[in-house]
Amino acid sequence: MLGRKAGRRAESQLLAVREDSVEYGMLSQELFLRLLSLERKRTERSGRRFVLMLLDIGNLLKGARSSVMTTLQAAIIQSSRDTDLKGWYKNGSVIGVIFTEVGATGEKSIVHVLSNKVTASLYGVLSIQEINEIRLSFHVFPEDWDERDPVGPVKATLDPMLGNKRMKLEFGAKRMLDIVGSLTGLILTLPLMLLIALAIRWTSKGPVLFRQVRVGQHGKQFTFLKFRSMYVNNDPRIHEEYMKRFIVDASGADQTTASQHTIYKLTADPRVTPVGRFLRRTSLDELPQFLNVLRGEMSLVGPRPPVTYEFDLYKPWHRQRLSAVKPGITGLWQVAGRSRVKFDEMVRLDIRYARTWSIWLDIKILLHTPGAVFSGNGAC
Repeated sequence: MLGRKAGRRAESQLLAVREDSVEYGMLSQELFLRLLSLERKRTERSGRRFVLMLLDIGNLLKGARSSVMTTLQAAIIQSSRDTDLKGWYKNGSVIGVIFTEVGATGEKSIVHVLSNKVTASLYGVLSIQEINEIRLSFHVFPEDWDERDPVGPVKATLDPMLGNKRMKLEFGAKRMLDIVGSLTGLILTLPLMLLIALAIRWTSKGPVLFRQVRVGQHGKQFTFLKFRSMYVNNDPRIHEEYMKRFIVDASGADQTTASQHTIYKLTADPRVTPVGRFLRRTSLDELPQFLNVLRGEMSLVGPRPPVTYEFDLYKPWHRQRLSAVKPGITGLWQVAGRSRVKFDEMVRLDIRYARTWSIWLDIKILLHTPGAVFSGNGAC
């Protein structure tokens, strides 16, 4: 309730300055991007989709800027509603229109109708030569959220941190920390990893490393590495069914220990080997992920990357945990509660981390991780 009130308050504040931020009938870039971010947060909760149309006008504004903008403004107004938001996606070169509350029809149908409407309006006021200067694209949210969306700048506006120059510098520092930290980790733990590899080979049949497709930042898939902790040819449906209960109906995934502490993690898994149980309890099975970090697929600190069938169960707002930062080996939820945290609480911790992220927070989490692991706080 407080979140909705805050959202309405923020929206009122933005709309209050709307009149002062209009040039040629277009909202300023700053205000438009803030409204786009606000619309994204609203649709993540409501599930009602919106469409972002980008109109790249190229060099049309060179020369007779005023007359061209008047013409474009007329075409955009004719093909949109009063409730749709129109503004500069990129000052002077890309116009954005947010078509809100587009309904439950199919994604292709929505884009087809809007494309025909806008194109007809443009052909009515512009010459063929001017039309050829324009690039038109549509992006449906939340369906058009992941790697299927090839347009990088769209992700930057749906996740405003990515478009901030200061944040780019800080993310560069985060990447340097990842490279130095993963290289150091690989060098220091190499003897231990060799011993673990031998133990796995001697005690069960199968490869030393477990490879699995996971979902990373913006829905991009990658091959996730761990030391194998299970018997080969095991039944994945055990974990799939558990994750359905954990994500969709968390109460059905509760497991209570002898000390009556609720644990939200699959325990007594018959697929796990004796060596694997020790590796999981100490988190030593995660050591090969230093290679994922070195390759740039993961970070030292960030949300844990889900398996594809987990990701398919996500609500739109859950996907925020994979938007602003790369997945990590450790994160805020691991040091705050680990497997004693319910799924929605885990997502909120990941979102809080993404919104308050700094290089110092990463270092703090890294320093607290060994204590959380060795204390066994929620580890299974």
